[in-house]
Amino acid sequence: MSTAAFDINALLRASLPADSRLQIPPPCLVDMQGEFVEYEQGVLLTVRFPVLPRYQNPLGHMQGGFIVAALDNTLGPFSYLIAPPSATTALNTQYLRPVTAAETAIVCTARLVERTRSQLHLTGEARGSDGKVVALCQAACHILPER
Repeated sequence: MSTAAFDINALLRASLPADSRLQIPPPCLVDMQGEFVEYEQGVLLTVRFPVLPRYQNPLGHMQGGFIVAALDNTLGPFSYLIAPPSATTALNTQYLRPVTAAETAIVCTARLVERTRSQLHLTGEARGSDGKVVALCQAACHILPER
């Protein structure tokens, strides 16, 4: 099921307490120009990010920190859609191939592996425009007690 960005943001806002001061969407997602592409409740969230020249490292490739930021900007909203509020406690990333300046976008997908009473275990992948995986990650999120 494809869901537009405003729908995801509305779902996120609806999952938060009425007095919440959280910014939805967060400035980091807005700055990276993330576009929600697909959402399957409790299963996956996919977000497309443009590969911008300002993300280049000295080799002209997308700097790894921006790749992991794109993954984090996908895993974070997904974790909140599953268990608000939650906080990332670990994020381990493996880079498989560079994202060159010829790439126009990367597409990141977050998936739920397991939910326990107090933890979420998620995986993420980033793919280039050719569909090849450029990075993989595993995340653990602590489900925070409701206030």
